[in-house]
Amino acid sequence: MKQVIAGEGIPESKLPFSPGLRVGDFLFLSGQASVDMEGNIISGTFEEECRRSFENIRKILVKAGMEFQDVVQVRNYIGRQEYLSEFNSIYKEYFSAPYPARTTIMGCLGNLLKFEADIVAYKNQE
Repeated sequence: MKQVIAGEGIPESKLPFSPGLRVGDFLFLSGQASVDMEGNIISGTFEEECRRSFENIRKILVKAGMEFQDVVQVRNYIGRQEYLSEFNSIYKEYFSAPYPARTTIMGCLGNLLKFEADIVAYKNQE
């Protein structure tokens, strides 16, 4: 059974997707970017956009009864290769060993965003 994780405290989207979708013990998050509660893009430095994206992820995880330690896979989309070193430093503030499986794709966001991430988390609900 699918359970949508959205609503109060979770940034809304202006696009047709669920912010989070729980299926059994798994939680799948759609790409989270630097957006406010109404889904408006908030531009800033790479660090600001990256942290806002991860904080939006945190809100969805918490609403689903999970934490960053429950994340098993992260897909990161970085606007420019020169952000990679800064990204790796920020990433280690949110994730610790054993690190989730990870994919990082660079140069794919156009001019609107500097960072976006989606995750898969797992937590045994029994």
